[in-house]
Amino acid sequence: MSGAERVLEHATCLGCGCACDDIAVVVRRDRIVAARQACALGVAWFGEGVVPRAIRSGGRKKAVAAALADAATLLASARRPLVYLSTDLTCETQREGVAIADRLGALLDSPDSDGAAPSILAAQRRGRAGATLGEIRQRADLLVFWGVDPAERYPRYGSRYAVEPVGLQTPNGRRSRTIVAVDVGPARGPADADARVAIAPDEEIDALALMQAAVLGNAAADSDLMRRAGDLARRMTWARYVALVHDGDASPPPVDAARAEGLIALAQVLNGPTRCALSTLRAGGNRSGAEAVMTWQTGFPFAVDFARGYPRYRPHAGAAVCLARAEIDAALVLGSPAGVPEPVATALASVPCVAIGPRASEGAKGFMPTIAVDTGVPGIHEAGTALRMDDVPLPLRAALEGPAGALEVVRALAQRLVPA
Repeated sequence: MSGAERVLEHATCLGCGCACDDIAVVVRRDRIVAARQACALGVAWFGEGVVPRAIRSGGRKKAVAAALADAATLLASARRPLVYLSTDLTCETQREGVAIADRLGALLDSPDSDGAAPSILAAQRRGRAGATLGEIRQRADLLVFWGVDPAERYPRYGSRYAVEPVGLQTPNGRRSRTIVAVDVGPARGPADADARVAIAPDEEIDALALMQAAVLGNAAADSDLMRRAGDLARRMTWARYVALVHDGDASPPPVDAARAEGLIALAQVLNGPTRCALSTLRAGGNRSGAEAVMTWQTGFPFAVDFARGYPRYRPHAGAAVCLARAEIDAALVLGSPAGVPEPVATALASVPCVAIGPRASEGAKGFMPTIAVDTGVPGIHEAGTALRMDDVPLPLRAALEGPAGALEVVRALAQRLVPA
C-alpha cells in the first residue's frame, strides 16, 4: 500500500440522478478520504471505497469460476427466470444483462417498474417536452417545483443547474430567476421560493387541467381553484423560459398516476406562448441508463418478456407482479441488492437467486442470494458509462483498485450460458 495522496479529478457520482461529474476524489492508503464538491449524499455514496469481496454458492465460499458454473446451471434449468437490472451498474453491464435475458427467454425488469413507471408510461402516451439540465441552467428564468423540494433527494440540483448558476439568459444567477413552489398536500416545494401555491391532493389533476385551459385561452367556471391555477398559468406564459420540475422517482409513486400525464400536457401547451421544459428528477445508481439501454436493445424501457423468443412489453406485469403470482422460479439480480424495491426484494426470498454486483453477498430487505459474487462499484472501482437524469451520458472513472467489475463477471457468466 502506498501512503501517498492522489486526487482523481472530474469523478462522477451516482448518489442521485444529478450524476455530478465535478467531484475530486482524494485517495490515501487505498481508501477514499474526501470527495470534494460532493454533497452529503455524494460523500455517503463514495464512502471510503471499501466493499466486500465475497464469492459464495450455497452458503459456501467458492472460486469465481465455480460460483459462475453453479449460477449458469441454476439459470439454464429454470422454467421461468427473471433478470433484474438493479442500481449501480454501468450501461455496458446493463447491455450484457439484456443479452442474458434474451438468451434465457427471461422476464427482464428494473426498479422503473416500481418507481418511474407512471412518468414513463405518460411520456409514451403524450410524448415529452424536455431539455438537458444544461439548457435549463442557461435559459430558465421561471422555475416551478411541483410538489418537490430537490434539496431533499437531489441536493445539488439547485446549485448546479436550476436556481443559482449564472446562465446565458440568467446573467445574475438566482436574482435572474423566479421560483414558484406548488405544494401538493404535504409534498412541499423549496422553502425559499418567491411564491407558493397550495393545492389539495384531490384537486391536483383538476388544477393541471384548468392551467392547460387557461394557457389555451379557454373559459372555465369561476372558482377559487380556477383563480389560483389561472394566476400560475399566466405567470408561466409571461416567462421567457419555464422549467417545470417534478419527481419522477417518487417513493411511493403519486397515488394518482395522472399527475405525470397532466404535467406533460401542461408543458406541451406552454410551448407556444413561451418555452417550457419538463424536468423529471430521477434517483441515482444509473437508473436512467437502465431505461435507455433496455429501450435501445429491446424497444421497451422495463418489464420486457423474452419467453416467446422475442421481446414483449408487459408494463403491468413486471417483476413484482410475476413474483407475487409465483411464476418466477429463478432470478439473476445484477447490481446492488440495496437498489431492489422492497416488494421485489421480499418476493425474491422465495426463489433461488443469483446476485452479481456491489455488496451482492449482503442481500437486502429480507432476501439473501443463493449464489453471490461481489463486484466493484462503478465510478469507484470500475470505469464505464452512466446516464444523468436528463439522459446525457457521462464517463465513469475508477478511483481505486477493488473487486472485479460487474461487466467482467457478467460476461464470464454469459459465456457459460452459450448453448453447446
